[in-house]
Amino acid sequence: MAIRPIALCSASLVALTLSGAAFAQTDAAPQTVTQDAPTEDIVVTGVRASIVGALNVRKESTQIVDSIVSEDVGKLPDNNVVEALQRVTGIQVTDRAGGEAATITIRGLTDPLTTLNGRNIFTAAGTSFALQDISANLVKQVDVYKTRSADQLETGLAGQIDVQTRRPLDFDSFTISGLARGVYSELADKFNPNVALLVSDRWETGIGDIGFLINGSYTRAHYRNQNLQAGAMVPFATENPPEGSGLTPLQRIFPGATNENWTPGLDAGLPTAPGSTLNINGVETPYYLSRDAVIASDLYGKRERPSVNAALQWAPNDSSVYTAEVFYTGFRGETFNSLHFSFADWWGNLPADVANSFELYDGTNIIKSRQMGAVAGFNSGDMATNKTDSYVYALNAKWDVGERGKIVADIAYQDSKNETSFFAIRTDRGPLDIDVDFNAGGGLPAYSFANQGVLTDASQWTVGNLFDSGTKNTGSALTMMLDGEYKWDEGFLRRIKAGFRFDDRNADSYVRDQGAGGLPGMTLAAFSQGTPFTNSGFFDGRADIPTSWVLADPRSMDKDAVRSLYRSVAPGLLLSDEMTFGHVFGINETNLAAYVMADGEVEIFGRPLQLQAGVRFVAIDTLYDYFDRGNNFARTTVSTGSEKFLPSFTARYNLTDNLRIRFNYGETLRRPAFGDLNPNLALTGDLSRIGFGSGSSGNANLRATHSKNMDLAIEWYFERNSAIYATAFRRKIDGLVVPLTVREFIPNNYLPRNETYTEYFNITRPENASNGTLKGVELGLTYFPSYLPSILDGLGFTGSATILDSEQTIPVVNNEGEITGTAKSAFFGVSKLSYNATLAYDSGPVGARLSYIWRKGFLNNNEGRSFANPIGMWRAPEKSLDFQLTWNVNDDIGVTFDAVNITKAKQQNYYKFGDVGNPTEFNSSTLLIDRTFALGVRFKFD
Repeated sequence: MAIRPIALCSASLVALTLSGAAFAQTDAAPQTVTQDAPTEDIVVTGVRASIVGALNVRKESTQIVDSIVSEDVGKLPDNNVVEALQRVTGIQVTDRAGGEAATITIRGLTDPLTTLNGRNIFTAAGTSFALQDISANLVKQVDVYKTRSADQLETGLAGQIDVQTRRPLDFDSFTISGLARGVYSELADKFNPNVALLVSDRWETGIGDIGFLINGSYTRAHYRNQNLQAGAMVPFATENPPEGSGLTPLQRIFPGATNENWTPGLDAGLPTAPGSTLNINGVETPYYLSRDAVIASDLYGKRERPSVNAALQWAPNDSSVYTAEVFYTGFRGETFNSLHFSFADWWGNLPADVANSFELYDGTNIIKSRQMGAVAGFNSGDMATNKTDSYVYALNAKWDVGERGKIVADIAYQDSKNETSFFAIRTDRGPLDIDVDFNAGGGLPAYSFANQGVLTDASQWTVGNLFDSGTKNTGSALTMMLDGEYKWDEGFLRRIKAGFRFDDRNADSYVRDQGAGGLPGMTLAAFSQGTPFTNSGFFDGRADIPTSWVLADPRSMDKDAVRSLYRSVAPGLLLSDEMTFGHVFGINETNLAAYVMADGEVEIFGRPLQLQAGVRFVAIDTLYDYFDRGNNFARTTVSTGSEKFLPSFTARYNLTDNLRIRFNYGETLRRPAFGDLNPNLALTGDLSRIGFGSGSSGNANLRATHSKNMDLAIEWYFERNSAIYATAFRRKIDGLVVPLTVREFIPNNYLPRNETYTEYFNITRPENASNGTLKGVELGLTYFPSYLPSILDGLGFTGSATILDSEQTIPVVNNEGEITGTAKSAFFGVSKLSYNATLAYDSGPVGARLSYIWRKGFLNNNEGRSFANPIGMWRAPEKSLDFQLTWNVNDDIGVTFDAVNITKAKQQNYYKFGDVGNPTEFNSSTLLIDRTFALGVRFKFD
């Protein structure tokens, strides 16, 4: 396809560029154009040094860059890179389950390109890398690029996050440094280790300087996620249903497989005004809306992250450096979820006084609290494991050619593997009377049962469904880069840079899945495998709910013995030595990019205007093999190719010595995730007994999303260590991927034949069916006053605020999948306002920071279209107050104390779409966020 002619053209282009001698795109994130020489050296240490260092990175870069420098990662109370980045301007983090932040957005966009020393990295069959898997202990510097030039990778609408590790020639001599921390998790009531050790040395030899470095890190975390949820909304008859409706008082109104009575999954849900009606059997029938369940999830988890970075460098002379390095990161995760699920939708066995058995929210048809007799329920003991090993092997060479030219060549090979397993046993109880308030205050439900002793009595639970599944994913890539640069000191043209990048990527995904119905008549007490587990202290006393229940515990079981028992109801169950993975998809993607860019400078009103312009050409050829799980893994092959020119332009002008403006225009891409291209179905049964299951499928016809980006920044460096800046930006995005859901009939599917089996499914597929605009303003301030008295000298502040506005079109789809119109929606994950503030103090042996972050509520995702509530799942405002203290015993040793989430903030969701929905009547889930304390020692000897 397009690859061969482009490769030849790129080689010729580079050869011409290098004819005068050239430099190349470094293996770290690129630096840009001629910079102003610093007017004076800044000599500060400790906390102030890291903050000022980050400020200088922004000041001296042509692109708009925010950074974490040197000790800034290591000294903040953070265990991974995501948590360290949450104080950077324009960055918002969320999903804090498990005692750490896991999801990062830049200016509200969720797809930042992650690079390690300038190289694109990924996990297994995915297209991105989990930043939280990079230990903060290994990091030298993190740069967040809000704008991109032609010499940077084109993917990631949000921007680029480049993580830089240390190299041995960064140090002057033998160096050994490390840390040892004990981190206490309050919810898990566990102490966890966090240790790291770096050893580096360099030698002057007859063949030049040689350096070797090895840097290792190990973290372990026991955690406990406690989540309490009021179920989804469904309609019920009133206490006096009209004749002809066929309904009894407070009977649940099911939609049926063909939606005969009402349509689930409407954008704004069913109307909530008093007296709203549904057409039931030709009769206009008033209804109430109420929740179908109350759910408690008590998850116990453990994760381990070993990481190693090793580098060997050779500098034979002053004009060349050769680097060989290996980076390894691993993840080991184990979770056990103790799930307690009680239905709250039975209309039989009502209290004698039906009229007083429920309470409505004022001015609505929504039930706030109710009493019900003989509701069903189940518990589920869910065990999951996750193992990942990722390696990056790289060779890099840098040459100075003459005084003005440089060349960099880089070759890297990546290999990543991930394997997961899931093993769960449900247990069912007999009917119980329940008294429930779906929002007893603060978005938290309260409920109790007539005989709560049943919840912890193993003889009252029967052994139910078995779920047994797993996945395996592999990925590899060979990447080569060659870049060249030539500079001039005078004239308009100051630099020409050109290069190309070739990437050959492979990804494969495999699954296994089996299951069985319950074991008739067998109680959990009589179950011969494992020991039942009973939790305690659920939800930390913050809600009026049951705090303990019993269930099957797969952690204590012989899995094959369990499978053998279930063969009595599912003879086809396989044992461990009989299991194999089915191939879901295999992808080969070849990407070749070539760019050319030039820097110029012209004087206006006696001051330099620095310009940079370039274009990047990208050609992608992809070969997909998909295997249909529903058709004995039959193979389908699809081949696609695409080409794109992406221009960029940047201007920087110093209005005064300390006041500058920047303008940037650039275009970027978001390529589809490999899993989103897989057209085969992944099905889930009717787990909640609503009459149909759910499923997902990819779309082999997805194309890349394209964004046109503009930024305008003004920065005032009003003191040596201080600055205030503002950036206005706009992203015009075409081809946004949105999920579209269609009801489908899929007979004789591969799901286990138990009570959750169904042949009707809501199938969700991604489509390039939306366009949108994201715009906003960033404000930042770093201030270390120079006039404070001695005891306060070293006190400073750094903080920022981001104001965002987003809008995208959302297609409106009926149950047949036909687009009947469009609606407007905010982007997912975009808070209209977020800010962070850090008060820092650095004087003598003491360094301290008190940091606070806050973000306004935002649309997190759209729920599956299965119920009567609004489909939007909104996240309530999020916040965290963190503290860090360092006492330097001497120049080599420091003692640290950290506290994270001091105020014990929670994570809450609620339903909302447009003007319908709020945290009160439409509350959903509440997750307790862990509070952690850490005590540690750091040392460095050189």
